Amino acid sequence: MAKKIVLIGAGSAVFTQGLVMDLISQKWNEPWELCLVDIDKTALDAMGVICKKMIKEKKMEDTIKLSCSTERGELLAGADFVVTTIGVGGRRAWERDVFIPREFGIYQPVGDSVAPGGISRAMRMIPAVVAIAEDIKKYCPNAFFFNYSNPMTSICRAVRKETGVPVIGLCHGVKNGVRKLARFAGLDHKKLTEHVVGLNHFVIIYRLYSDGRDAWPQVIEALDKRATPAGAKGIASKRSAFPGVDIGPLSSEFIRLYRAYPASDDRHYSEFTQQYFGRNGYFGKTLGVDVYSFEKTIEGGDTSYARTQEYARMKDPLPKEFWRKIEGEHEQLMSIIQSILHDRREVFNINIPNNGSVASLPYDAVLEMPAIAAAHGFVPLRIEDFPSVFSGMLSKHIGIAELTAKAALEGSRCLFEEAIWQGGYMESRIQTTEMAARLLDAQKKYNLRFK
Repeated sequence: MAKKIVLIGAGSAVFTQGLVMDLISQKWNEPWELCLVDIDKTALDAMGVICKKMIKEKKMEDTIKLSCSTERGELLAGADFVVTTIGVGGRRAWERDVFIPREFGIYQPVGDSVAPGGISRAMRMIPAVVAIAEDIKKYCPNAFFFNYSNPMTSICRAVRKETGVPVIGLCHGVKNGVRKLARFAGLDHKKLTEHVVGLNHFVIIYRLYSDGRDAWPQVIEALDKRATPAGAKGIASKRSAFPGVDIGPLSSEFIRLYRAYPASDDRHYSEFTQQYFGRNGYFGKTLGVDVYSFEKTIEGGDTSYARTQEYARMKDPLPKEFWRKIEGEHEQLMSIIQSILHDRREVFNINIPNNGSVASLPYDAVLEMPAIAAAHGFVPLRIEDFPSVFSGMLSKHIGIAELTAKAALEGSRCLFEEAIWQGGYMESRIQTTEMAARLLDAQKKYNLRFK
């Protein structure tokens, strides 16, 4: 019998392209039904055309059956796996999440997970993903539900709290972090193994081994050898050196202090350390402007969308560069599915409720940590060696994520403002109230639960 996977938010070009490539490249003993869903018909039609081309060019028509719809209810029935990659309001709404806080002196490089930008995003994302979860309960209650949409932590917490659907959050941040450490220290990333616990985009690699040996000495040695002006030491050298290296100055200091690494490096880690949000506040530079440009991220997304439309219009076969292996969010999904289907019980880093796995963190908190993927579901590993200093760092943001989820579920302006205030991003409560009102008003088209 064919296995059925439904991708909701299929207009996400890079993710869908990578996922279908992985689906094609796997050696399956059974056929697949691939269902693409997106409320943006233009984006959906383009991805449908491209996926048909991919399947045909790789002669997979007998193995992969493709269906497309703007209505998820038409395709969810009988699904084995459901995947969400939605972005309510798209890049234009995302811009408002970041640009409005800039008017109040808060500069974020990403703004999709925490701080005012991420909290604002959660208000429109959580109700949408909760509605998808309710439809999964209705049409395919036994399906495995994977979420890639941000803000990951508060979405997964809200879905489980509101619906009971056991959503699993997936991200490639740890995989990317291990690759980055390997490149920086001259190690083979295929021989590296890591122990991690954290929140999505602030996942702490607290143990790192290369072929079974402690790899931190080699990473620290690479930090020491990094080119600095006239052999200068200390933070001044990091200020001048950081634009040309793989490891950011905050993450470099984290490694030296704790022999641990925030896997997403400074682009995301800086958003969990609010003291760097001001203009010129990041070692003399401005986050999202001079470094980790937010505008370039948006421009890249717009360019990717335009390229997808071009591929869809092409009458010729897809060009050779289209088939280059893509590193991205989709990477571990098919491996996880293989582990589930064949009960391989392999270990993956996923976002899942703590449930006592890390005793020093709240029981209900959604953590990104190792878990076994088995035929009957996911089993998080018990972590008994997680340093308490990191639990303190994470606890603040766990509390804010809980407030954020509650604000979105209840449509509470008071809780929305409180989530921003408790982060310590604003010096004035009056300004916090004003910014919160501006953010909600700018996104009122999507924030239907707010009065």
